Formats: sequence, structure tokens, C-alpha cells
Amino acid sequence: MTSKPDFLHTTKRTLNHYNRTAEGFREGTWDHDVTQNYQALLDALEGDHRHVVLDFGCGPGRDLVYFKTQGIEAVGLDGSKEFVDMARAETDCEVLHQNFLKLDLGENRFDGIFANATLFHVPAAELPRILGELYDSLKKGGVLFSSNPRGDNQEGFQGERYCCYHDLETWRRYVQAVGFEELHHYFRPPGLPRAQQPWLATVWRKPK
Repeated sequence: MTSKPDFLHTTKRTLNHYNRTAEGFREGTWDHDVTQNYQALLDALEGDHRHVVLDFGCGPGRDLVYFKTQGIEAVGLDGSKEFVDMARAETDCEVLHQNFLKLDLGENRFDGIFANATLFHVPAAELPRILGELYDSLKKGGVLFSSNPRGDNQEGFQGERYCCYHDLETWRRYVQAVGFEELHHYFRPPGLPRAQQPWLATVWRKPK
């Protein structure tokens, strides 16, 4: 299935933004504490073998570094060439340079997918296809972790980035429709009133 040209254009505009601002993005996000999200994925992984985890939208490589310290075989993916170069230099991991709308992941490769603040850049019309490709790339029993800024299902450009802000029920429908089973969800940052928790984190399993 070929993506519509307008969707690829929106993605290109978003990626151009990240390519231009890559150094500043790295400096501004490298020290962010996402331990809660790491743990949500790691706690859901099953088996004693060395797990293979795809960091979907790996950016400069911060999360790849962490997963390596946990004995994970970490594989990165990003559409920004600047981020890919940074992540490869920083981590020595395999880092795939792929547009989110033109994935080539194969099937049954990964034990887990860590999509931290990335899938909200996928236009809603393309989301079922992309989630389906992520589903296929997971082994049976594999885990998808996703954290996205939440909202009232609006989408469009915020500055130079295309963003979608789904509420919990809408996000559930998208992810369940491709076959995932929900394990749990939570809102971030922890310990604050719901109105001050703009992030929705969800954990899913591909049935065995």
C-alpha cells in the first residue's frame, strides 16, 4: 500500500524540522527522566533470552543507551538522517533510517517496541497501517509500549511538526483493531492531577 503524497509531504516537513534542530533537541531531551516508561516495557517482556527491542523514533539515541545497559539488543529507527547519524555514533547499535510511513521491518523480529513520543506524528488516516506493520514485526507475545501527548483527537501542524492528539478511547480503538491486547495504561507525569498529566502511556501485547 502506497502512502498518499500529502501524508508523505507532512512527514517530510516534520523531518526537516528535526534535522534542522537536531543538536538543540539532543541537548534539551537527553537528561529527561523516562524511567517509568522504560520499566513499563521491560516489565512486560517475557522469557529469559536476550530480548530484541526496537526503539521506534530513537532520536539521538538516549533510550538505546539505556536499553544496552540492561542487556537488551537494541535497534533504533528514525526518519531524521541527523538523528540516525547521532544515534549510530553514540551507541554503536543498528539504527535504521526509515520514514514512519515507509517502513521495512520484516516479521517476527522484535520482542518489544518502544515508541516514546513518536507515534503521535503519524497521521490518523495512516495509523491503522503503521500499527499493523509494527504488530507484524513483533514476535508472538511481543510488547508495544507507546507514550503520546493526549488530547481531543485533533491533528494538524504545530509549527513545523505534524501532530495527532488522541484521547484514551480513540487510541484504544486504533491499537486493538490491529490485534493488540491492552496490558495497562497510565498518565504522566506521575503524582499530578489529571489535568496536569498531558502524556498517555499504554502497554500492549501481541497474542501468543
